[in-house]
Amino acid sequence: MEDIGHRLKNLRNSRNLSQRKLAAAAGVSNATISLIEHGRTDPSMGLLKRILESLGVSFAEFFSADALSDGKYFYLNNELSEIGSGAISYRQVGSDLSNSQLQILYERYQPGADTGQSMLTHDAEEGGVILQGRLEVTVGDQVKTLSAGDAYRFSSLLPHRFRNTGNDACIVVSACTPPSF
Repeated sequence: MEDIGHRLKNLRNSRNLSQRKLAAAAGVSNATISLIEHGRTDPSMGLLKRILESLGVSFAEFFSADALSDGKYFYLNNELSEIGSGAISYRQVGSDLSNSQLQILYERYQPGADTGQSMLTHDAEEGGVILQGRLEVTVGDQVKTLSAGDAYRFSSLLPHRFRNTGNDACIVVSACTPPSF
Protein backbone atom coordinates (compact mmCIF):
# COMPACT_ATOMS: atom_id res chain seq x y z
CA MET A 1 0.00 0.00 0.00
CA GLU A 2 2.80 2.41 0.83
CA ASP A 3 4.32 1.87 -2.62
CA ILE A 4 1.01 2.73 -4.29
CA GLY A 5 0.65 5.81 -2.09
CA HIS A 6 4.22 6.91 -2.75
CA ARG A 7 3.83 6.44 -6.50
CA LEU A 8 0.50 8.29 -6.53
CA LYS A 9 1.90 11.21 -4.53
CA ASN A 10 4.93 11.49 -6.84
CA LEU A 11 2.71 11.37 -9.92
CA ARG A 12 0.31 13.95 -8.49
CA ASN A 13 3.20 16.25 -7.55
CA SER A 14 4.79 15.85 -11.00
CA ARG A 15 1.52 17.19 -12.46
CA ASN A 16 1.45 20.09 -9.95
CA LEU A 17 -1.90 18.97 -8.59
CA SER A 18 -3.12 19.32 -5.03
CA GLN A 19 -4.84 16.37 -3.39
CA ARG A 20 -8.07 18.34 -3.60
CA LYS A 21 -7.75 18.92 -7.37
CA LEU A 22 -6.92 15.27 -8.02
CA ALA A 23 -9.85 14.15 -5.86
CA ALA A 24 -12.24 16.43 -7.77
CA ALA A 25 -10.94 15.21 -11.15
CA ALA A 26 -11.33 11.57 -10.09
CA GLY A 27 -14.71 12.09 -8.40
CA VAL A 28 -13.50 10.91 -4.98
CA SER A 29 -13.06 12.61 -1.64
CA ASN A 30 -9.90 14.47 -0.68
CA ALA A 31 -9.65 12.12 2.32
CA THR A 32 -9.52 9.11 -0.03
CA ILE A 33 -6.50 10.52 -1.87
CA SER A 34 -4.82 11.36 1.44
CA LEU A 35 -5.41 7.88 2.88
CA ILE A 36 -4.02 6.21 -0.24
CA GLU A 37 -0.96 8.46 -0.37
CA HIS A 38 -0.18 7.80 3.30
CA GLY A 39 -0.56 4.02 2.89
CA ARG A 40 -3.54 3.86 5.23
CA THR A 41 -5.96 2.27 2.77
CA ASP A 42 -5.68 -0.19 -0.06
CA PRO A 43 -7.75 1.09 -2.99
CA SER A 44 -9.76 -1.34 -5.08
CA MET A 45 -8.55 -1.81 -8.63
CA GLY A 46 -11.63 0.05 -9.87
CA LEU A 47 -10.96 3.04 -7.60
CA LEU A 48 -7.27 3.17 -8.46
CA LYS A 49 -8.08 2.91 -12.18
CA ARG A 50 -10.52 5.84 -11.90
CA ILE A 51 -7.87 7.97 -10.15
CA LEU A 52 -5.20 7.02 -12.69
CA GLU A 53 -7.55 7.73 -15.61
CA SER A 54 -8.08 11.25 -14.28
CA LEU A 55 -4.29 11.62 -14.52
CA GLY A 56 -4.17 10.07 -18.01
CA VAL A 57 -2.08 7.09 -16.82
CA SER A 58 -2.66 3.33 -17.24
CA PHE A 59 -1.91 0.68 -14.60
CA ALA A 60 1.09 -0.46 -16.65
CA GLU A 61 2.55 3.05 -16.76
CA PHE A 62 1.81 3.67 -13.07
CA PHE A 63 3.52 0.53 -11.87
CA SER A 64 6.35 0.38 -14.41
CA ALA A 65 9.85 0.47 -13.00
CA ASP A 66 12.94 1.69 -14.79
CA ALA A 67 13.18 0.90 -18.49
CA LEU A 68 14.28 -2.58 -19.43
CA SER A 69 17.58 -3.13 -21.15
CA ASP A 70 17.38 -3.89 -24.87
CA GLY A 71 17.37 -7.55 -25.79
CA LYS A 72 15.67 -8.89 -22.66
CA TYR A 73 13.58 -11.86 -23.77
CA PHE A 74 13.26 -14.04 -20.68
CA TYR A 75 11.90 -13.25 -17.22
CA LEU A 76 12.39 -15.35 -14.14
CA ASN A 77 9.61 -15.57 -11.56
CA ASN A 78 11.27 -12.97 -9.31
CA GLU A 79 11.66 -10.54 -12.24
CA LEU A 80 7.95 -10.08 -12.87
CA SER A 81 6.81 -6.57 -11.91
CA GLU A 82 4.08 -6.42 -9.24
CA ILE A 83 1.48 -3.88 -10.37
CA GLY A 84 -1.21 -4.69 -7.82
CA SER A 85 -1.58 -5.08 -4.10
CA GLY A 86 -3.90 -6.58 -1.57
CA ALA A 87 -6.19 -9.48 -2.37
CA ILE A 88 -5.35 -9.35 -6.09
CA SER A 89 -1.80 -9.63 -7.35
CA TYR A 90 -0.96 -8.63 -10.92
CA ARG A 91 2.57 -9.64 -11.90
CA GLN A 92 3.52 -8.16 -15.26
CA VAL A 93 6.06 -9.58 -17.71
CA GLY A 94 8.47 -6.66 -18.12
CA SER A 95 8.31 -3.30 -16.44
CA ASP A 96 8.43 -0.65 -19.16
CA LEU A 97 5.71 -1.28 -21.73
CA SER A 98 5.88 2.16 -23.33
CA ASN A 99 7.06 0.69 -26.65
CA SER A 100 5.09 -2.53 -26.40
CA GLN A 101 1.89 -3.71 -28.05
CA LEU A 102 1.27 -6.49 -25.53
CA GLN A 103 0.84 -6.72 -21.77
CA ILE A 104 1.03 -10.16 -20.14
CA LEU A 105 -0.04 -10.69 -16.53
CA TYR A 106 0.18 -13.52 -14.03
CA GLU A 107 -2.82 -12.82 -11.79
CA ARG A 108 -3.61 -14.24 -8.35
CA TYR A 109 -7.03 -13.63 -6.77
CA GLN A 110 -7.43 -14.58 -3.11
CA PRO A 111 -10.80 -16.11 -2.13
CA GLY A 112 -13.46 -13.40 -2.30
CA ALA A 113 -11.15 -10.96 -4.12
CA ASP A 114 -12.97 -8.59 -6.43
CA THR A 115 -11.82 -5.85 -8.82
CA GLY A 116 -14.49 -3.62 -7.24
CA GLN A 117 -18.11 -2.67 -7.74
CA SER A 118 -17.17 -0.16 -10.45
CA MET A 119 -16.84 -1.89 -13.79
CA LEU A 120 -13.50 -1.46 -15.56
CA THR A 121 -13.17 -0.13 -19.11
CA HIS A 122 -10.09 0.67 -21.17
CA ASP A 123 -9.19 0.83 -24.85
CA ALA A 124 -7.80 -2.63 -25.58
CA GLU A 125 -8.62 -6.27 -26.16
CA GLU A 126 -7.95 -8.75 -23.39
CA GLY A 127 -8.10 -12.43 -22.76
CA GLY A 128 -6.98 -14.96 -20.23
CA VAL A 129 -6.86 -18.60 -19.22
CA ILE A 130 -7.79 -19.81 -15.74
CA LEU A 131 -5.00 -22.06 -14.46
CA GLN A 132 -6.38 -22.77 -10.99
CA GLY A 133 -9.53 -22.01 -9.00
CA ARG A 134 -12.71 -20.27 -10.08
CA LEU A 135 -13.22 -16.77 -11.42
CA GLU A 136 -16.52 -15.00 -12.04
CA VAL A 137 -16.10 -12.77 -15.11
CA THR A 138 -18.66 -10.09 -15.90
CA VAL A 139 -18.62 -8.50 -19.37
CA GLY A 140 -21.45 -6.07 -19.98
CA ASP A 141 -24.59 -7.86 -18.79
CA GLN A 142 -23.10 -11.36 -19.16
CA VAL A 143 -21.74 -13.18 -16.10
CA LYS A 144 -19.91 -16.52 -16.23
CA THR A 145 -17.97 -18.45 -13.61
CA LEU A 146 -14.89 -20.02 -15.17
CA SER A 147 -12.74 -22.86 -13.81
CA ALA A 148 -9.27 -24.22 -14.55
CA GLY A 149 -8.82 -24.63 -18.31
CA ASP A 150 -11.60 -22.17 -19.20
CA ALA A 151 -10.80 -18.86 -20.90
CA TYR A 152 -12.21 -15.45 -21.75
CA ARG A 153 -11.60 -12.86 -24.48
CA PHE A 154 -13.38 -9.54 -25.10
CA SER A 155 -13.05 -5.89 -26.06
CA SER A 156 -11.99 -4.01 -22.93
CA LEU A 157 -14.20 -1.12 -24.00
CA LEU A 158 -17.05 -3.24 -22.63
CA PRO A 159 -17.56 -2.71 -18.88
CA HIS A 160 -16.09 -5.70 -17.02
CA ARG A 161 -15.04 -7.00 -13.63
CA PHE A 162 -13.52 -10.10 -12.06
CA ARG A 163 -14.30 -11.89 -8.77
CA ASN A 164 -12.99 -15.07 -7.16
CA THR A 165 -16.08 -16.96 -6.06
CA GLY A 166 -14.19 -20.04 -4.87
CA ASN A 167 -12.63 -21.03 -1.56
CA ASP A 168 -9.10 -21.26 -3.01
CA ALA A 169 -6.80 -18.81 -4.74
CA CYS A 170 -7.50 -18.35 -8.44
CA ILE A 171 -4.56 -18.13 -10.87
CA VAL A 172 -4.98 -16.55 -14.31
CA VAL A 173 -2.56 -15.76 -17.11
CA SER A 174 -3.92 -12.88 -19.15
CA ALA A 175 -2.92 -10.64 -22.02
CA CYS A 176 -3.99 -7.14 -22.99
CA THR A 177 -3.24 -5.44 -26.28
CA PRO A 178 -2.30 -2.67 -26.41
CA PRO A 179 -1.14 -2.33 -22.79
CA SER A 180 -3.80 -0.18 -21.17
CA PHE A 181 -4.56 -1.83 -17.84
